[in-house]
Amino acid sequence: METPDRSFSFTVAETHTGMRLDIVLSEHLRDCSRSYAAQLIQQGFVQVNRHPCKPSYRVRLEDRITGRLPEPEPSEYRPEPIDLDVLFEDAALVVINKPPGLVVHPAPGHPSGTLVNGLLHHCPDLAAFRGEIRPGIVHRLDKDTSGVMVIAKNPSSHENLAAQFKERTVRKTYLAIVRGEMTTPKGEIHLPIGRHPTARKQMSTISTKPRRAETHYRVREILEGATLLELDLKTGRTHQIRVHCAALHHPVVGDPVYGGRHHAAPDHRSSAVKHAVAKIKRQMLHAWRLGFYHPENGRWQQFEAEMPEDMQNLLNQLRGVPLNLP
Repeated sequence: METPDRSFSFTVAETHTGMRLDIVLSEHLRDCSRSYAAQLIQQGFVQVNRHPCKPSYRVRLEDRITGRLPEPEPSEYRPEPIDLDVLFEDAALVVINKPPGLVVHPAPGHPSGTLVNGLLHHCPDLAAFRGEIRPGIVHRLDKDTSGVMVIAKNPSSHENLAAQFKERTVRKTYLAIVRGEMTTPKGEIHLPIGRHPTARKQMSTISTKPRRAETHYRVREILEGATLLELDLKTGRTHQIRVHCAALHHPVVGDPVYGGRHHAAPDHRSSAVKHAVAKIKRQMLHAWRLGFYHPENGRWQQFEAEMPEDMQNLLNQLRGVPLNLP
């Protein structure tokens, strides 16, 4: 049976006029790659002004694009022997240090090679979630964000941990290298976040339907042309840290979405450091610490994961250059 929220409808804005239909659709729908968008169009799930079109159709201003997403098939994901950095494990849960580049769960464009595939191999207990789209997953990190994640190994633990995330009793602390030398040692960011009004795959502080978002930050170290921040998430909005840092005009180094035109290159005085930063291919964001109450014994648990090598190497490069501050 189809659910109503799988339907979509939107009007082409001026910013998208002249673009291919598959590109516009992929930007509008969350977790939708261009190839999956083209597949939806070819299979008749998408219409333009109530007529079917090809993926290559160039949309016009005020075109009305409507459609529906097919129902997800029950998950029968294959276990895969993916190497996992396990920080802790017992009968109720497993805590891992997710490396950058690893997608959390299968989605269009990423049917295998994900954290879920590796967990199914590592934890046969996850068979208790058979048929669910994201077995054991109670929260997630972006593909290119590294760090601590907790995964439930049975439905009761999943329910307990999900409630803790919803009630915001979980403590989530991140480390980020941001562009620019911040002069304020600590602060709080209270900027609501929602879907960007035109770029539907992005989040923004200028959304028409924003939700409360709160981030606390502390400067750990001022570097050459950059700052190492420690950030506590008080809410859990999509891309929250990346959006909030960009709103302060200190975007996360390497962020391809919210980093602006020169997302990979802070204003360094050293050509060697500038070259090192230009080589960064992902946002320099790491989920450093995660604290929660154990779902079975109720004890407070806290886990930390060391910063990945690429972030450590960048910090070493930045530390090796004198600041020569006035």
